[in-house]
Amino acid sequence: MRFMTTSDNIPDASDTADSSAEHTGVAAQDWAQASADPQYRAAVVDLLGALAYGELAAFERLAEDAKLAPTLADKAELAKMASAEFHHYEKLRDRLTEIGAEPTEAMEPFVAALDGFHKQTAPSDWLEGLVKAYVGDSIASDFYREVAARLDSDTRGLVLAVLDDTGHASFAVEKVRAAIDADPRVGGRLALWARRLMGEALSQSQRVVADRDALSTMLVGGVADGFDLAEVGRMFSRITEAHTKRMAALGLAA
Repeated sequence: MRFMTTSDNIPDASDTADSSAEHTGVAAQDWAQASADPQYRAAVVDLLGALAYGELAAFERLAEDAKLAPTLADKAELAKMASAEFHHYEKLRDRLTEIGAEPTEAMEPFVAALDGFHKQTAPSDWLEGLVKAYVGDSIASDFYREVAARLDSDTRGLVLAVLDDTGHASFAVEKVRAAIDADPRVGGRLALWARRLMGEALSQSQRVVADRDALSTMLVGGVADGFDLAEVGRMFSRITEAHTKRMAALGLAA
């Protein structure tokens, strides 16, 4: 959702899951076909609501982080990223309206969990903010990409579009690497921070799913082509592998 890593040749966690297999079941249908199942429709409304609030929160946070930027150029870059997140939010909001859901109501169930995550992982400085956006948010994006592989074609296209690279991954990598080169001690602190983000982000993703019956039922196989327990393990392995590669891109130990 925030800093995806396609420009750095770091694959997202769903590359293996989504690109190598033909779509079957619900994933081979469009929205008009798939939404005939009311439980699937409810799950998609939940998913889009969670994503929409995530994008809105990302916009707010990046705008706030811009205050920590050391230069005007850096401040402008974060403002540009914040603008991109707000446009993603608008796409999700408009889609919720289009399918007959009220956007605010769809987002409301996820406010407490997402706000709690951001409160627990508030960066103390500029560099921690960059690592959070590049590493922490990308973990959530990987999770949603995994889910997207099992959605109808219309919803999948929208989800992948709002998780797409905002074009600024190289900005975070450049700034963090430069800081570590200037003071190698910074690397140890940021590596610990990134490991904390990994745990918090995975826990937050699990809470979001567990709190919503339709969404959890879809993911564990009751609706659409859900995950079985073995696939859940493989999914988290892919997410962990992608996290390790992002850490390496930053010059940090996973």
